[in-house]
Amino acid sequence: MASQWCHHGAMDLGIYVETIANQLVVAAEAGGDEARALAERLVAPLDAAIRLTLQDALSAAAEEITCELAPGSVEVRLRGRDPEFVVTPPPVDEPVDDAASGGTPPSAEADDGAVSRINLRMPDQLKARVEQAAAVEGLSVNTWLVRAASGALERSDPGRRREQRAPKGAQRHTGWLR
Repeated sequence: MASQWCHHGAMDLGIYVETIANQLVVAAEAGGDEARALAERLVAPLDAAIRLTLQDALSAAAEEITCELAPGSVEVRLRGRDPEFVVTPPPVDEPVDDAASGGTPPSAEADDGAVSRINLRMPDQLKARVEQAAAVEGLSVNTWLVRAASGALERSDPGRRREQRAPKGAQRHTGWLR
C-alpha cells in the first residue's frame, strides 16, 4: 500500500526569532542605553542559536506526535533555514471480504464489534515478512496480524483446542481398526 504524504509549507521561524530579539531589547532597556546597545549587538549572533533551539523543540514535538500517531509519522525537514513538517498518515487498511476469500473471522470473540487499537513495534525484518505473508494471502497487515494472534491464542488454550477438534454434532472415533 502506498503511503500518503501531506506536505505542509515551510514554517517561517523568522517571526519567532524576531519576537525573541524584540523582547531581549525591551528587557535590556531597563538597564539603560549601554544594555540596550549590547542587546542589539547580541541579536544577530543569537539568531542561529534561537533557530536551532526552536528546531530542536519542533523535532521533539514531532517525535511525541509520531509516538501517538504510529504507524503514521511526522518528520521535521529543513527547507532552507526553516522547518517543514512532513506527515505520513497511518495506513488505512482496506476491508477484505473474508467470505469471498474463503476465510473465517479471526475468532468468535472478535464478533462483538468492539475494536481496540494498539501500537506494535517489531524489527524491520519481521515487519517485512508479515507484510509479505499478508500480501500472499490477499489480506491487510492488520487482518493478518489479528488472525495470527487469534490462532496463537487458540493453540495455547487447551479448552479451545478440544472444542475445535470436536465441534457440536461431530462424530469422533478412537481406537484400532483391523
